[in-house]
Amino acid sequence: MSRTGILVASLAVIMLASTVGPAFAAQMEFRTWVEPGATDEVEIKFQRTVIINYDQGGMLADELRGQKVAKTFTVTSADPGVNELRDRINYQISQLGSSAAVTDVQIDYDTKLTGRGLNTSIDYKIILTMQITNHVLRESSGGNSGLVDMNWRGLAVPDDVIVNAKGIPHEINLPISFISDVAPGLHSAILGSEAETLLNTPIMDASGIKAQPLGNWHFLFDPTGINVDASQYGMSDELAGVVWSSYTMGESSLREGIQTEKEFAASFTTDTTYDLRTIESADAANIFFAGFSNIDVLDNTEVVGVYPEAPEGFATTSTGQFPVMIIYGMAGMAGVAGIAVFIVSEKKRKGDIKAGNVQTGIDPTQLVGADTSTGSGGYKTNRGEAHLKSDDYAHHRSVYDEQPQVEQKTEPAPAEETKTEPAPAEETKTDDSASDRGSMPKGWSPEYF
Repeated sequence: MSRTGILVASLAVIMLASTVGPAFAAQMEFRTWVEPGATDEVEIKFQRTVIINYDQGGMLADELRGQKVAKTFTVTSADPGVNELRDRINYQISQLGSSAAVTDVQIDYDTKLTGRGLNTSIDYKIILTMQITNHVLRESSGGNSGLVDMNWRGLAVPDDVIVNAKGIPHEINLPISFISDVAPGLHSAILGSEAETLLNTPIMDASGIKAQPLGNWHFLFDPTGINVDASQYGMSDELAGVVWSSYTMGESSLREGIQTEKEFAASFTTDTTYDLRTIESADAANIFFAGFSNIDVLDNTEVVGVYPEAPEGFATTSTGQFPVMIIYGMAGMAGVAGIAVFIVSEKKRKGDIKAGNVQTGIDPTQLVGADTSTGSGGYKTNRGEAHLKSDDYAHHRSVYDEQPQVEQKTEPAPAEETKTEPAPAEETKTDDSASDRGSMPKGWSPEYF
């Protein structure tokens, strides 16, 4: 592949990553005060992204490029289609062995199609806001814990779901329905292919939340509400005096395993072959209980026992003293690592000093200051220079000042070039008073022994 092709492919990947947001399969948020007969709110958000690639071009590429279509609306129980969905959800909950029941449903639907140069993405988002009751099996009293039924959390809605928004019917649960409304050419091309089967997979499916046992979720106990200074944290009157237990699903851990996104691929052919992918992130959920909770199983039903207060001596963090041990262990490991680094660096420093490879600079005691610009026509400034007191201070003398030990080899000059003319008498005359280097005293004669 040429450099140009690599650059184009890299830019395409960057553009796709920047324009296509992450798609989360099912995200659930639930909070209960553990009061019998109470109705609590649960929100489940379903998201999915469909990507059609046409990097080789084609008729569909010409049709989809530059298109931007969106469908957004909110429907409540005033719509008969929403009430029908509520009844279907209750049936699915009963099939899970739960006594809970949904009393009210609100649907927020938001789907967008965006056509780009090399691909088209379709982002689906459905938010179900439900009122649930009969999930509290028993209230805590007399030292007995309250019981909350959690088997309902894995609800899934099969087949199509039709609701009316402003008098217009819309199918919201099957991804192919939106495609048939806004892109008829794409819909005709998909029919009869494996891509059609993939696009008929329901969006409203939270079965992955039920498949993960609550015992594998991350547990956290928060006693902030019973602290005497809870008001300093902006705690509302509703939460003051209440402790909370929370369970979180969606993180990768040894207990929950590696959470990976769900990606499926298919293809369809018309004038050319097109690739289609559906992408969903791993399911996630947050559940909150007013009190100290503990997980149990009764008659194959997963329940949560909730006490108003935590047992005496229980740590204020999750799983007892485990976080404290981790903190001290990490601090100890950091201390050992710091000592090891110090020993290694000190050993290396001593080795460098022994080998004479350490640059220590010039001893300040060997320096003397000197003013600058004190000559004729100069002016006095606050700047100055520093010089060595003596040239004998050779410990820090620059290596560049040392004369290279180079053997000098001279060649005898040719005979004709060595011939010299005697200088005039006045030029050869020397003054003995100027220099007596190399001369003997006047009247000196050798003595023989």
